[in-house]
Amino acid sequence: MTVIKRYANRKLYDTQAKRYVTLELLAALVRRGEEVRVVDHATGDDITDLILAQIIFEREKREKGGLPQVTLKAMIRASNEALDHLRSALPWPAAAGAQVDDEILRRINLLVEWGDLTAEQGAQLGEQLAEAGEHLNEAAQVDPAAVARELQQRGVPTRAELQVLEQRLAELAAELDRLAANQGPAPEAQAGPG
Repeated sequence: MTVIKRYANRKLYDTQAKRYVTLELLAALVRRGEEVRVVDHATGDDITDLILAQIIFEREKREKGGLPQVTLKAMIRASNEALDHLRSALPWPAAAGAQVDDEILRRINLLVEWGDLTAEQGAQLGEQLAEAGEHLNEAAQVDPAAVARELQQRGVPTRAELQVLEQRLAELAAELDRLAANQGPAPEAQAGPG
């Protein structure tokens, strides 16, 4: 997973590549399917969602309506309805589960340090919680067809639909660039004052 730190000056730093990156490069990583996590350097807070939303915003601003309003409205509606439902239905990503496990172990260790638990009791409690977590993961099976139906009912475009739209927008932008390059100056500019 690529970890990016955002500094107070809003610069983004790739901790593995040891270089500053732009929002465009970050978007390219996401499009390639790489896992990316953005953290605030000062607080350590995970701000990945905020940065991903900023990427979409900057793209919309730059492309002046790259996504149709119906898609934007569907995304807003989805954030209020379908996404809340999906968050409760979908299992946590492995990275989030690992963070929760680490926090549980940290708290158990604190209880041992404070003398509320013996080391043996802490180890036993840790094992019991890990076993319970495995059972929860087994129980949290998701039906992809049900998720797809839920998203379709809410009017949320599929990834394939968005990819087709993105490809069509790229084709239209290329066509506009080609037309602009071939057109030359406007006829009024050539004629001069009459």
